[in-house]
Amino acid sequence: MWVCRHSSVVTPPPQKVAGHPASRFLPCIGVKKRDNIAAALPVQEHRLPMSNLDLLLPPLDVGVFFCYKNSLPLDESLNILKKSLAEALGPFYPLAGEIVQNNLAEPELHCNNRGVDFIHAHADVELKNIDLYHPDESVERKLVPRKKQGVLTVQVTELRCGGLIIGCSFDHRVADAYSINVFLAAWAEIAQSKSISSLPSFRRPMLNARHPPVVNTFYDKLYLPLSSLPPQWSCLPTNPLRSRIYYVEAKDISHLQSKSSFNENAKRSKLVSFTAFLWKLIAECEDGFNTCKMGVVVDGRGRMDRISFDKLSLPNNMSLSMQNYFGNVLSIPFGEANSSELKEMPLNLVAEMVYEFVSPAMTEEHFLGLIDWVELHRPEPAVANIYAKMDENDGEAIVVSSGQRFPVNSIDFGWGKPHFGSYHFPWGGETGYVMPMPSTKKNGDWIVYMNLLQKHLDLVETKGRNVFKPLTPSYLNL
Repeated sequence: MWVCRHSSVVTPPPQKVAGHPASRFLPCIGVKKRDNIAAALPVQEHRLPMSNLDLLLPPLDVGVFFCYKNSLPLDESLNILKKSLAEALGPFYPLAGEIVQNNLAEPELHCNNRGVDFIHAHADVELKNIDLYHPDESVERKLVPRKKQGVLTVQVTELRCGGLIIGCSFDHRVADAYSINVFLAAWAEIAQSKSISSLPSFRRPMLNARHPPVVNTFYDKLYLPLSSLPPQWSCLPTNPLRSRIYYVEAKDISHLQSKSSFNENAKRSKLVSFTAFLWKLIAECEDGFNTCKMGVVVDGRGRMDRISFDKLSLPNNMSLSMQNYFGNVLSIPFGEANSSELKEMPLNLVAEMVYEFVSPAMTEEHFLGLIDWVELHRPEPAVANIYAKMDENDGEAIVVSSGQRFPVNSIDFGWGKPHFGSYHFPWGGETGYVMPMPSTKKNGDWIVYMNLLQKHLDLVETKGRNVFKPLTPSYLNL
C-alpha cells in the first residue's frame, strides 16, 4: 500500500531560453500529487551496514531519466508504475529505507520501509520541444527530482503531447549505476507481469576485508583520508561545471578505435580509445606546465566473480555471484600527464597510457586490496584522489564512467521502449564527469553525458565537433 498526500500547483507556461532557438523550450513543472510508495510485502526492520567500498562514496545523489513519446491513458500508466514499484521494493528493500549513522559515525542503511517519494508532475510542453542538450536548464530539478529524504525519489512528468518522462534520484552511497540498472530493469519487468531476471544480493560479507588486512601503499595514491587534505580544501567548485548531452556516431567511435590502436589485430577497447581522445582534447586548453588528470571508473564485479566465498556460512548448494551484488563495487584509477606532452603525442600512445593506468585495477587482487585499505583507515572517511584538488596550481581532472550496460531499451513499462534515456550527474565538485551510454537507436551510436568546465565544453564543441554532436530532436526522431 502507499500513502497519498495531494498538492496542486498551477503550471506556468513553458519558458523560451535566451540564446536558444525560438522553438526550444524549457519545461515549467507543476506538481499535481505527491505519494509515498512502500514495499508491497512486509519488510523486517533492520540495519544494513555499508560495505567498505560503499564507504568511499560521499553523500551524492545521482539522476537518471527516460523519455516516452507515448503512453497508456494517464491514470492507467500511473497505477502500473506505482503498483509495480511497490512490488519491486520487496526484493530491492534498501531503496525504501533511509541512511542513518552507526556508533562510529559511519553511514548505514536503516531498512524500515519508509517508502519512496513518488511525484506526479505536469509540463505544458511537447517532448520534441524540451532542450535535452542543455540538461542543467531542462532536466535538473525539473524532470529529475531533488531527493529530500530517503534513498530514492521518483517523478513521473506528463507532457502535453501525451508522453511521459520518468526521472529518478538515488543516493550514490547505496548503489552504483550497475545496481540501479538492475533495479530499473526489474521494475519494468514487474510492470509487464514478467519474472525478475536478476534478483539482488545484499550480502555484505562478500566484500569483507581479509584477516588480517593486507597493507599496500599503492592505494595511498588512489584514495586519501579526509584528514590528509589541506585545510582550504573544499568540494565546492570555484568554477561551476556545466552539463551537456551529445551523441557520437558509431563510425566515429570506430575511427577513434582505429587511431588508438597500433594495428588492427590488437585493437584498444572503444572506451580506452574514447578516453584517450577526450584526455588529449582537454589538454589543449591547459598551460603547458600544468598536468592533466584522467580517471576511469572500473566496476569490480567481473573481476571478483570467481572470488572464494569459503569464509561465508552458506546453505548447501547455494552459490553467490558478484553479478547480483547490489551496492558499490567501484575503483577509480587515474593517470596524470604534462599537458604539453599530451598535445604532441599521437592518439595511440595516449591510449596506451590509459590502458596502463586502468589495467592494474581490472583484477580481483586490486579490489581485495582496496577493501583492505578502507578497513585499515576506518572509521575515517576517504575520498578518491582525482576528486581532491590539493593545490590551486593542480591541473584539471576528468573522470570517465562507462554506461554501456545502461539498459535503456529494456525499460518498457508496458507502453513501449523509451525514445531517450540518460544518466544525469551534476555532482557539484571541480572534477569533470563524462558517461558514454548506448543510444536507443541500437545502431552502435553513443549518447554522452558531460559535466565539465565551460572551457572544456568549448573545446568539445570546436576541436571535438567532428565527434561530439549536440543532441537534437531530429536525431531522436521526436
